[in-house]
Amino acid sequence: MSGVLAQRIKSPEGHARRFLVVCMVIGFAGLALIGIAAALLTARTSEHTQWVNHSYQVEVSIGRLQALIEQAETTRRGYVLTGHTSYADNARATAARIGPAIEAVAALTADNSRQTARIAGLREQLAAIAAEQDKTIALTRAGRRDEAVASFAAETGFRRMRAVRGLLAAMLADERSLLAARDAAQQSGLQTFWIVLVASGVLIVAVAAVSLAAITRYTRDLTTARDRLQLLNTDLEGAVAERTADLSRANEEIQRFAYIVSHDLRSPLVNVMGFTSELDAARQSLADLVDAAEQTSPEIVTDEARLAAREDLPEAIGFIRTSTQKMDRLINAILKLSREGRRVMTPEKLPLDEIAAGVRDSLSHLASDRGAEIIVDSPLPELISDRLAIEQILSNLVENAVKYLSPDRPGRIVISGQRTRDRVMVEVSDNGRGIAAADHSRIFDLFRRSGTQDQPGEGIGLAHVRALAYRLGGTIDVTSTFGEGSIFRLSLPFSLPDAGTTA
Repeated sequence: MSGVLAQRIKSPEGHARRFLVVCMVIGFAGLALIGIAAALLTARTSEHTQWVNHSYQVEVSIGRLQALIEQAETTRRGYVLTGHTSYADNARATAARIGPAIEAVAALTADNSRQTARIAGLREQLAAIAAEQDKTIALTRAGRRDEAVASFAAETGFRRMRAVRGLLAAMLADERSLLAARDAAQQSGLQTFWIVLVASGVLIVAVAAVSLAAITRYTRDLTTARDRLQLLNTDLEGAVAERTADLSRANEEIQRFAYIVSHDLRSPLVNVMGFTSELDAARQSLADLVDAAEQTSPEIVTDEARLAAREDLPEAIGFIRTSTQKMDRLINAILKLSREGRRVMTPEKLPLDEIAAGVRDSLSHLASDRGAEIIVDSPLPELISDRLAIEQILSNLVENAVKYLSPDRPGRIVISGQRTRDRVMVEVSDNGRGIAAADHSRIFDLFRRSGTQDQPGEGIGLAHVRALAYRLGGTIDVTSTFGEGSIFRLSLPFSLPDAGTTA
């Protein structure tokens, strides 16, 4: 029944979600269109501003050039008429500035072929005017003022000056015409932008209205579906409780099985360890016999016998002993996990500051020997949970952080925490070796370790931590960057669920 209801709810929910997604896409498209239009208008406005400034620069340069030409001609006439040398000096100085001025105009109008042609004509006219000016100034300086005045009266310089003024006026008119055309284009672009803006605004308003109507309808349908789902909560909670009981029974069976298996493995392991000791004693007797034979009858002792008695047998027995000791530690670890799984959790109000300080103090000597500091970032929140389990979790995490420090920097381990609504988050962070990304999940598996194995251990610490976290109704995960450090995050309920059970 619940599956049919869920399917019915899911179908309109999917349609509503797709419809809202389409509306959002259309709305974003409208916004994007406005943004693109604004960007294009801004770019065009910037370009227009640059060209306006360019036109003004051209006009100023042309005006400056025209003023210099007029000034040169005026001072030349003053010198011819008066003979004062100051006019001649002023004429030479002004004529020297005409060349750079015309080059400046040519550089500014190099992109305009019409202006380039006018510049060429201007150069030709100015060259002729300059030659005539030099001639009359030279006659005046030689004391032949009458000839200079007669030459000035007969020359055609005034026609050349009219031609120069005409060229300069044409250049100014051309720039103003370009400026007017650019202004017209700018106005056209602005008008287009306003059209796009209004159309996009209308589109967004329409999409918003349709979306609001769809959300209102979807909310009404969702409320109806929620009311119908609440009718099934009683049956669902009963099913969950039954499934939880089944899982608890299965967990207890697994724990009992682990205990029985590990307990039964110890008997043959003890036999193997005993026979290993006997083999070691026999190996010693055999070695003594070989030593004695070498003293009395060395010819009967072969190299194989000598090698077997002094190297092969000791090495093999050492391997057997190392393996049995490791298996003994693994069996002890399984037994420990099994016993912890059967232990009754006893909830009580716990001050995490006090527990973290106790863990810090118990490991302070080890941390000091390794050049590390353990910091409790007080205040830590309180919670209602099992004291022994919390102490074991923090001790394992902090001890791991102390064991796997980085040799490149002083160790720094921080215990911090905070409460968020009905959950308590506890973090143990360090600046140690870090954990490779591929190992972030496998380090919580039983007998699995990560990185260089240069520290003692069997790979059960983090598996024990995860098991305890689950029993407390919480979770644990890790965030780590290899070579930089790790952060273990423990998430626990503020109050231990199902208190007093062995789940």
